[in-house]
Amino acid sequence: MLETSARLLRLLSLFQTRRDWTSAELAARLGVTTRTIRNDIGRLRALGYPVEARPGVAGGYRLGPGSSLPPLLLDDEETVAVAVGLRTAANGSVAGIEEASVRALAKLQQVLPSRLRHRVGAFAASALPAPSRGPRVDPDVLTLIASACRDHERLRFGYRSHAGTASRRSVEPYRLVNDRRRWYLVAWDTDRDDWRTFRVDRIEPRPPAGPRFTPRALPPDPDITARVARDVREATWRYRARVVVAASADHVRSRLPVPVDVHPFGEDRCTFEPGSDHPEMLALYLGLLDAEFTVVDSPELVTALRALTGRFQRAVDAGQAPSR
Repeated sequence: MLETSARLLRLLSLFQTRRDWTSAELAARLGVTTRTIRNDIGRLRALGYPVEARPGVAGGYRLGPGSSLPPLLLDDEETVAVAVGLRTAANGSVAGIEEASVRALAKLQQVLPSRLRHRVGAFAASALPAPSRGPRVDPDVLTLIASACRDHERLRFGYRSHAGTASRRSVEPYRLVNDRRRWYLVAWDTDRDDWRTFRVDRIEPRPPAGPRFTPRALPPDPDITARVARDVREATWRYRARVVVAASADHVRSRLPVPVDVHPFGEDRCTFEPGSDHPEMLALYLGLLDAEFTVVDSPELVTALRALTGRFQRAVDAGQAPSR
């Protein structure tokens, strides 16, 4: 009896990690026969879990919405409280749990009865949030994207860039990342055939979701978050420059106050592409290198370097002038 109960809990866990499962896949994961899986599905249904079956070659099972909430030891009021709390936390009311809140909310809304879904929506519509410095994201959009990431379904949406340019995108979504109270989607852009980072508050979903896709190989999660931080930092820069430095890459990294991507370029030479909203700030950063450098294709930075050179020279001349 204990073995059966443990297997049912494991079966429920599998249903929450992926949307669709075949009998053969479930049997392989649990180390049982497909007949045992059919019997376990019947037990779950008898307990009130809305397990749906799809016939055919590509058929299988999925945990779907039901007429009543599955027995999670929560009554209706507690369920609404959990859903509202997760929606609030997803917007960054408590630092550090935003991404976990979105994942939990996506699982909960998958089996939330319509009457409770309406109550949660009514609360969200009537509650007046305090003003926030950052952009606000609709939790329904977050859970839609999170579900597409989980189920490996393509997303179609309208997107507005940092410069205000509107476009339509079709992507394979992979990760949602929260950085400084803003949400970002890491996805493979099928039209541009490359990885892209999108700000979720600039996304306008165009349902329904697209077809399923085969997931691509992903780097470790820390590398993904580092990529998002770099893309976010670079996307807001007004000025960019390519600089060739007569020093090693390690020397350049150790001299700059912010992390940068530096690429070796021959012996004791390297290149990197700094950025800033002000070319004068770029010029000051280059002054920290303590090495010879060449600016490639950035007239704004060259102008700023000339202005600083003149200002510094006047300061030196003034300091060397004989005092009266």
